[in-house]
Amino acid sequence: MKFKHFHPDWTEKAPAPGTFRSIFKYGDPHSFKHPSDNWYEMMKREFHLSDADFLKKQEEGHAPVIMNRPTALTPSQIEQLKAVVGPQNVALDDYSRVKFAYGKTTEEMLELRQGIIREVADVVVHPRDKHDVRKIVEYCNAERIPVTVFSAGSSVNFGCRPAKGGVSLVVSTHMNKLLEVSELNQTARVQPGMYGPAYEEALNRAPELFNTQHRYTCGHFPQSFEYSTVGGWVVTLGSGQASTYYGDAYDIVFSQEYVTPVGTFKTLDFPATATGPKINDIMKGSEGVFGILVEVTMKIFRYMPENRARFSFMYPTWEAAVNASREIMQSEFGKPAIYRISDQEETDRGLKLYGMPGIVDASLALRGFLPMQRCLCLGNVEGDKDYTRLVARKIKRIAHRHGAISLGSYAVRKWEQTRYTEPYMREDLGDYGILIDTLEAGVTWDNLHRLHEGVRALHQRPAGHHVHDARLALLPPGDQPLLHFHRQDDRPRRVSGAPEGDHRQYPEVRRFVKPPPRRRPHDWALDGNAPGQRTNGGPTGIETALRSAQYHEPGRSARIG
Repeated sequence: MKFKHFHPDWTEKAPAPGTFRSIFKYGDPHSFKHPSDNWYEMMKREFHLSDADFLKKQEEGHAPVIMNRPTALTPSQIEQLKAVVGPQNVALDDYSRVKFAYGKTTEEMLELRQGIIREVADVVVHPRDKHDVRKIVEYCNAERIPVTVFSAGSSVNFGCRPAKGGVSLVVSTHMNKLLEVSELNQTARVQPGMYGPAYEEALNRAPELFNTQHRYTCGHFPQSFEYSTVGGWVVTLGSGQASTYYGDAYDIVFSQEYVTPVGTFKTLDFPATATGPKINDIMKGSEGVFGILVEVTMKIFRYMPENRARFSFMYPTWEAAVNASREIMQSEFGKPAIYRISDQEETDRGLKLYGMPGIVDASLALRGFLPMQRCLCLGNVEGDKDYTRLVARKIKRIAHRHGAISLGSYAVRKWEQTRYTEPYMREDLGDYGILIDTLEAGVTWDNLHRLHEGVRALHQRPAGHHVHDARLALLPPGDQPLLHFHRQDDRPRRVSGAPEGDHRQYPEVRRFVKPPPRRRPHDWALDGNAPGQRTNGGPTGIETALRSAQYHEPGRSARIG
């Protein structure tokens, strides 16, 4: 059924305080991004829906958060925590305990829409500094109280969930400052709870704030940039949109300071070591299992936006786009900062999302760039002016050799305007029972087409209740591909045998990627150094990390993570 001039009633009102929706809504409570008219028509066509299916919303999550689940901690334990951080930094109310136990996975969003509350902490604590963290961990270790760290809550692998209750330790409330910029070393020492935009702005303003000669950039821009923190990037091994050039979070960490149940340690400010296993590397991506990150020194980069060279191309086919991309990344002339190609499905839907004029579509088709075959590429080059010009010129030559036409900078500038806002559509679509989600799978070039075609084939089923597309980015140092799979589904399905409310993601993709595409850091096994060997964690770094790791053993309740 189609109604004349019909538009769905997309939500334009901030969630009421204290509701489930105020927890699962992405980003700024007062900001929204709605599907374009072309996108809406595409969804109806792909899902075999009509305007009538968008008349009534479902499970919007407007109910107040009420748990009626008493804390398992004793009054004495609560008072001890208040004595450390002050009573104003300890919360026991239902809303706080739920809010600081949830991240941003699709599963968690579905649960909160239905009012399902899984594991939560017994108390929420907001430490003021690293000394508070040390005292809290010492006390909780002695009392066998679990501690789970919460920073921005943008986790997409249940990293915020306090599986055994205890304390949710929120480090972003107070521990959110840039402490030092060393121009000589080109590093910045920062607290873990500092949000991306605040960190980047402070680095851009380093001459005013830290009396430096140059302006700087962090170089790390994940899609969650606006609502993620520096510490979160480090402990989750985050990768950003410009990581092909700058490296991902793993590459730009210089040193770290951790509080663990058996002591505090700081890795040494050495650019490299050759003395055995590196504690600095072991702690990256540990997600709080081995300790709590309280300070981190990051590499920073000169901020030169005036030298940025943008490019975008349209390739005739996915194969041409992939072949050109591999040549670009393996030709040794330098790396772009942002580099991404969309497969034929994402290209088609992306052009609809941005409302491509019909005359442009017709012009592309006349030149042999046909719908559902053509593939969009966009990116930029950053750094010194001579470098950006060289790399951009080389990329253009290779693209043309593989049949691409240049679209100038328009497409990438258009993308830059909305690069952080796409997740806002999740709430609009979820209100009408449509899910949208992403999975990243790092593969080698020789397995790329097998993975891509295999997953596409699994999703090309009759009945049309889902759409599926992919985008390719490049892993640091830029020579191996990272496939992003996007799925939209108007009928959320439970995996066979999974409990009610357990919506597990992408079991199909794992058939084509070995090891699995996302591995929890909790699966790590550690090897120690030889006796007396000095490491980049200092003389006791390995010992402290391994002693901390034992608290992750099954059955041990007093652990970090």
